[in-house]
Amino acid sequence: MFTIGCLYWTTEGYEGCTGSRCHTRPGYQSIDAHKDASVRWGGVIIDVENDKNFTLIQILIYPLSYLGRPHTARPNGGRFVIRSKEFLDPLVYAKEKEITVVGTLSGYIVRKVGKKIIRVPLVQSTAIHLWPNDYHNDDYLHGH
Repeated sequence: MFTIGCLYWTTEGYEGCTGSRCHTRPGYQSIDAHKDASVRWGGVIIDVENDKNFTLIQILIYPLSYLGRPHTARPNGGRFVIRSKEFLDPLVYAKEKEITVVGTLSGYIVRKVGKKIIRVPLVQSTAIHLWPNDYHNDDYLHGH
């Protein structure tokens, strides 16, 4: 899902991820307890891997603004990976692009960072929003 010419991500794609049913802050200690929960997380793309039947995108987590855009001026909160059934072109979903995802938390996936092996949350995506580079409104400054 892409929004072109708008300043925010509309509620389209949020079905099943509203209010208390939607986790907006990752809690790494409780991933197993929240398996199959709806989440809305976002951040900055680190890596894209395409397989024959799906795409994995590794993301550096940032808190989301009230509009749903990653607030990269705040400290990051680790990493997570999304899995999409669709082919996501790495030239479009490029490293360092800001992204927000709605999906279902399905457990962990193992990733290699340098020589270190880590486990990070895995989200099955149901909606993906790639933010335009030229939109730099800091919505936290406007009281939201």
